[in-house]
Amino acid sequence: MNFAEKKEMILSGKIHKIIIALAAPIMFNNFIQTLYNLSDTYWVSQLGSDEVAAMTLVFPVIFLILSIAMGMNMAGTSLISQYIGSNQEDRAEKVASQLFSFLLVLSTILGLGGYFLTPTIVSLMGGQGNVLLYGSQYLSIMFLEMPIIFMFIVYNAIMQGQGNTFTPMILNVAGSLLNVVLSPVFIFGLGPLPFMGIQGAAIATLISRSIFVGYGIYTLFIRKDGINIRKKYILPDFKVLKKIIKVGLPASIGQSAAAFGFIILNMFVLSYGDSALAAFGIGNRINSVVMMPAMGIGNAIAPIIGQNLGADQIPRARSTFKTSIAMSTTFMAVGGLIAFTFSESIIKIFASGDPQVIALGTDYLRLISLSIPLMGIFQILNGTFQGSGHTMYSMFINMFRLWGLRIPMIYILGRVTDLGADAIWYSMVTSNFLICVIGMGIYLKGNWEEKIIDEEDLDELKTDASKKALAS
Repeated sequence: MNFAEKKEMILSGKIHKIIIALAAPIMFNNFIQTLYNLSDTYWVSQLGSDEVAAMTLVFPVIFLILSIAMGMNMAGTSLISQYIGSNQEDRAEKVASQLFSFLLVLSTILGLGGYFLTPTIVSLMGGQGNVLLYGSQYLSIMFLEMPIIFMFIVYNAIMQGQGNTFTPMILNVAGSLLNVVLSPVFIFGLGPLPFMGIQGAAIATLISRSIFVGYGIYTLFIRKDGINIRKKYILPDFKVLKKIIKVGLPASIGQSAAAFGFIILNMFVLSYGDSALAAFGIGNRINSVVMMPAMGIGNAIAPIIGQNLGADQIPRARSTFKTSIAMSTTFMAVGGLIAFTFSESIIKIFASGDPQVIALGTDYLRLISLSIPLMGIFQILNGTFQGSGHTMYSMFINMFRLWGLRIPMIYILGRVTDLGADAIWYSMVTSNFLICVIGMGIYLKGNWEEKIIDEEDLDELKTDASKKALAS
């Protein structure tokens, strides 16, 4: 399907079919990514517990930096999709080109700075002895990989803004599968390749991603169809950059604050013992699998919302929200029912026969399974606000759910009740319910329906068209 056909489908096709067409590749990609993460963790675990601890220790640093890129990804997707919807493809290409040059420079600075500061960073995080050594080896290579990761995020934003989620999925799946093959080779050595340990895992990731991301970015320079990167727009345009940062920064802050909030949440869970933390971790892994459809739909509706707002089709954008809510909650209800029914059996698979972990994990999974349709609503609210470009709302619901509701509730219930670890589970369910109520209130207020491409953009477009007409 070419660019014009994809645009026509998003602006006038059957909404439920469009959502499925865009969400399916995202869901499959998330599934493959989960398998890749498990594979990488498995091979590193064969080296020893210190290596696993080192990789776990430095992951928040990687996620913190990636949150910057993810915010800009949301900005790129929303701006490009709205320009496409308003028939301003030239402006969409300007955003795409500026996003590319901005994130290339930013990721290079962050990558090189982080590479030289890696031992200091790992040490400040509490790394000592072998954990400091292995953590520094792994993180230093990951810092060198930052430009590659940022460039894939650029590619994803440009393609997703056009409603193309299939091609990014193909590249990411291909890179992940190659990584699965290369990881043991570079970790343990093969033929002329020496044993590299945990550093080999990072090098395998760097190589596999570089090949396919490099190809993806190359195609954006040579393609004729759709929105691409144009050399004439690569030099800094501070007006466009200001717009990208204005939309992307709140999303970046929201992601970072949420990540830090979950670190604090883990500390609260750990205060109830290692068994509670193990139960929480197992429950969350299962929950993440059940959540895949809702996350896929939430990501898929962003370009649909954006393009229809750009085309002034507000009723259709509302219909997209309502349809995606129905689809997401249905998927979540079915998945939650299965998880609830077989909760104890599922927990036993991962709990290594520990009766306390099984008991706590079963309680947690049963409770969270009953409330999981709420997370379907939460993901759709996020996707709607991000697609519309009103990322302040997305930032608010992400931050307030943890910092304004969940963490204070856990603290209070832990002090005034004897619920034990159940205080955390009840706080999670309650905070999810309350933030969905608040999010629906924001949605019903209707401010998200306002386009982020302002009248000034349209006026400039008319001026440019007039100049061209006079010149001819």
